[in-house]
Amino acid sequence: MGLEELKLKTREMAAEMNAVILAHNYQRPEIQDVADFVGDSLDLAMKAYRTKADYILFCGVDFMAETAAVLNPDKKVLMPDVAARCPMAGMLPREAVVEAKKKHPDAAVVLYINTLAEAKAEADIVCTSANALRVVKAQPNRKILFGPDENLAYFVQKHLPEKKIIPVPAHGFCVVHKSMLLKGEFDLMKAEHPDAVIFAHPECNPDVQDMADFVLSTNGMVEKARELPNKEFIIGTEQGLAYRLRKENPGKKFYVVDTAVCVNMKKHTLEKAYNALRDRKPMITVPENIAEKVRIATERMLNLTI
Repeated sequence: MGLEELKLKTREMAAEMNAVILAHNYQRPEIQDVADFVGDSLDLAMKAYRTKADYILFCGVDFMAETAAVLNPDKKVLMPDVAARCPMAGMLPREAVVEAKKKHPDAAVVLYINTLAEAKAEADIVCTSANALRVVKAQPNRKILFGPDENLAYFVQKHLPEKKIIPVPAHGFCVVHKSMLLKGEFDLMKAEHPDAVIFAHPECNPDVQDMADFVLSTNGMVEKARELPNKEFIIGTEQGLAYRLRKENPGKKFYVVDTAVCVNMKKHTLEKAYNALRDRKPMITVPENIAEKVRIATERMLNLTI
């Protein structure tokens, strides 16, 4: 079966079974093409929360599919490849959150959506890179336990000096943003494209954030690229976002670090997506005793955002 035929068959299968296909901005181009919605963690969480579909096919990493399952206990959530796991999410086990809460009983617990459900069950509220500032600012506590991304914690602390942000764990990180998107790469690109606007994700290292013109979530980058009159942009995030940016802004140029690839996001293929719909598996579930707590923390975030 050729690529275009497989795209058609995937869309037909989704329609037949009343399935919505959600794809993160880092997904392969062909998966973005067949998705009903392409977006960042916040946007996809809201789409999952509102869907009337019977099935949700989530093309992202583990914590995203878990979020969809938590928000939709009456729906079936499928993921093309269950090996698509977020290493950062795995850096924060539940036990580490429990221990931090014991040490700082006066702190609010704000956990990045890039956290596994078991740990998120210990949170007061969840946040994403798009709404972290709003969520943390809304907490009455001065002290905030924040995890698992240390660089996002830096971003929040920089913009909310009135808060005391305590990273949990001390050095959680995204492999792509921390190790593959280095300041030297941006210095070279800026030298080659001096008129380009620099976008950086808040998971990037502080020196990259500090040199950027805008620090934004991936959907924030999409919106800002559309709004600005500039014609050239240097994009500080996983290279998969460039496909959407170029598709939606044909008159503009986007430069990325081509080697900045999230291998876990790319584990999903169009064939696996089709097979997941056809076979109604793999199915993602979260134990209800955990899901109930995560649902409360996530809905608190959504109520601040919607």
